[in-house]
Amino acid sequence: MEHAEQPAGGALRARAGERLRVAREEQGLTLDEVSIHTRVPRRLLEAIETGDHAALPAPTYSAGFVKAYAQVLGLNPAELSQQFRVDLGGHAVPRHRPEPFAPADPARVPSRLLALVALAIALLIALSYGVWRSGMFSGEGADDRARLAAGTDALPPLQPEPGVPAQEPLAGATPAPAPSANSAGPVVLTATEPVWVRVYERSGRTLFTGEMPAGQRIEVPADAVDPLIHTGRAEALRITVGAAEIPALGPPSTRLRDVSLSRDALLARVAATPGVPGAMTGGFDGDAPVPLLPLVPQGNNP
Repeated sequence: MEHAEQPAGGALRARAGERLRVAREEQGLTLDEVSIHTRVPRRLLEAIETGDHAALPAPTYSAGFVKAYAQVLGLNPAELSQQFRVDLGGHAVPRHRPEPFAPADPARVPSRLLALVALAIALLIALSYGVWRSGMFSGEGADDRARLAAGTDALPPLQPEPGVPAQEPLAGATPAPAPSANSAGPVVLTATEPVWVRVYERSGRTLFTGEMPAGQRIEVPADAVDPLIHTGRAEALRITVGAAEIPALGPPSTRLRDVSLSRDALLARVAATPGVPGAMTGGFDGDAPVPLLPLVPQGNNP
């Protein structure tokens, strides 16, 4: 049996670790069983019993392990802890690596599965935001959004859902006037200054999208089904149906979306706006008219 050096003024006394080992063996317990009850790693309990102080953490932590060990065996924790400190000799114990006070309680530590799920959710949110910013589902690229932002603070919304029926007129609304000689002609959009425009059918098919320079004119195809317009500057467009000039589609610097470009809807604006002439004569600002440009599908739209 190993004994510590005789303390000053006292008889030889067994080390705290030796007393713990003897008591454990008398009670028929193994180090593994004591480790389960104390939650102290087996290797640290073994180091306490053999007096391998270099393998133990700081004295404060090690003394706490001794207390827990003594409580399991029914010994006096305070006495064994004090003796253990005496066994250390009051000198600094070399420590090769830091050790935790005790293993973490698994019930208080998030499981690895929970951490992985949280990481997956964060990545999914970041990916969804990136896809939304790319305009993949809106059909508008970064250049289109930048041009629209020049006339409005808000980004253009997504395209209408395919198959959405045309909006029914409100009860009591003024019916569209019957076509006249002045309105017998195509629907033409003329840019009075540079403006971003998107013309599309309610089904979602894009007929034209891009920036129109001042003086450019585009013609809405006669076979277009419920054509609509999306732009950020209504005041920069002059719209005619044949020789009939249509009032502005909205106040200046107003974003327009899903505004109808059908002949009937445009002519109804003429009838509902008093003081607006129903026909125009002559060219645009005294200059020769720019040749009409038919609308063509853009990008991957059918």
